[in-house]
Amino acid sequence: MNKHKKNAFVYAGIVALGGLIFGLDAALISGTVDYITKEFGLNDIQIGFVVSAPGLGVLFALPVAGYISNKLGRKKSLLIVAALYLVSAIISAIAPSYEVLTAARFLGGLAFASLSLAAMYIGEIAPPKWRGKLVSMNQMNIVIGLSAAYFINYFIINAIGSDAEWVNSMGVKENTWRWMLGSEIIPALAWFLLLFFIPKSPSWLVFQNRIEEAKNTLQKVMPQNEIDNHIEQMKLSMQSTTEDTSILTQLKTILSKPMRLTLIIGATSAIVQQVVGINAILFYAPTIFKQLGGGTDVAFTQAVWVGLISVVFTFLAILVIDKIGRRPMFIWGLAAAILSLGICSYGFSTARYEITPQAITELNTIPNVERLQTMVGTEYNSDTEFKTKLVEILGKEDVQEHSANLIQKSAKMKATLILIGILCFIAAFQFSIGPVMWVLFSEIFPISLRGIAIPAFAFLTSISSYFVQLFFPWQLTNMGGGSVFLTYAVLGAIGFIILYRFLPETKNLSIEEIQKTLQRK
Repeated sequence: MNKHKKNAFVYAGIVALGGLIFGLDAALISGTVDYITKEFGLNDIQIGFVVSAPGLGVLFALPVAGYISNKLGRKKSLLIVAALYLVSAIISAIAPSYEVLTAARFLGGLAFASLSLAAMYIGEIAPPKWRGKLVSMNQMNIVIGLSAAYFINYFIINAIGSDAEWVNSMGVKENTWRWMLGSEIIPALAWFLLLFFIPKSPSWLVFQNRIEEAKNTLQKVMPQNEIDNHIEQMKLSMQSTTEDTSILTQLKTILSKPMRLTLIIGATSAIVQQVVGINAILFYAPTIFKQLGGGTDVAFTQAVWVGLISVVFTFLAILVIDKIGRRPMFIWGLAAAILSLGICSYGFSTARYEITPQAITELNTIPNVERLQTMVGTEYNSDTEFKTKLVEILGKEDVQEHSANLIQKSAKMKATLILIGILCFIAAFQFSIGPVMWVLFSEIFPISLRGIAIPAFAFLTSISSYFVQLFFPWQLTNMGGGSVFLTYAVLGAIGFIILYRFLPETKNLSIEEIQKTLQRK
């Protein structure tokens, strides 16, 4: 590996570490749901607010992220979001109440703009032939962070079941969820410090008419004889769009007729990436797996499989994205994800639930479990019908605390089929929709618009993600697993139809060549 390629990978790698922090922040909460629900006495909507609070925070951050990245530069903007991650992790771990925990996670959500800023920075510093791999590193680190979070939660859950001296002396049993959330502090601090070593974006420097500084940065990532031509291409890209750098003018340009195809591709990609339900599965993984009747320990083990599969298939995507191309990976990966969601919907829809005398005997940890005698001999055709009857008899608190055991002892379902469907969905998503969307975002917008465009379309992704996370607990309780997964499949199918019609191939093209291709179409 020559020094230019090495430098490009090092800078991209440091920036992409923000994806790892995002992955940790996103998935660590999945293991805390039962603990914070019990400690703070939360209902379904309150649980949704705690989990989705970062998704709300990013909705406030993204509208100004473009302005800040243009005004202060990509590097300084990334340093700000790294500091926000760190402060959020510290406050979350020591939060004394539901309100403080929600506020701390909201603060961390302001830092979620790091995903769009990272894609922007990496896309600007990477030579065209490496851009796909380098931008995909961000997604790779996201799934490494997700996987690490599931391992951390699994490790802590196993630790509290042991009699190890350090577990008792450090209060792990009494503060399980605080240990889970606090594990983010050290990597967040490390990322903040490493960001001081990256150079400023060459595209931003050209945007600021600081040409010599831009050349100095480009010398680190490409041969000297390519720099002048690259600078001229960036200047040309800016001149071909707009000379007015105001936010309103840039937004008008994005909505103009020459940008119409880019708008369709960007908006559809941004929305479909989230409405297929990826963050419902990632952020509530143990909760979903408990619906399969395996109990708490099995649920956390299965969540670890989600992390491992995410890492493997994202790594494969990075290896082949510049060979296979963006279009086939996105289109056919989305099709595979839709099929997998259909399998999950079928599995949940055909499940049946029945309380037996043996189950009542085995559920002796539930206070006055004999109350369930009235349900013996009755088969329930859906999880919603079954849970409604349980709440009526046992009360909401007892059902929440013992839901995993209740389902484990009563469910008759195709659990293996549903598990396969979920894992296939994760594989399809992480091989295609997950990394490819950010690569497309780094390629389809002109340099002069990307400071506003990438955060704007990331805003669509974030608002879709926020509502998916917020309402998932309520949907699971009131609609049931079958209907929830069917909804995700239908929304994904709509996105598939649009992108099959409009999405072009962009591999091995410079940003300027991609603009010409989109305008011709």
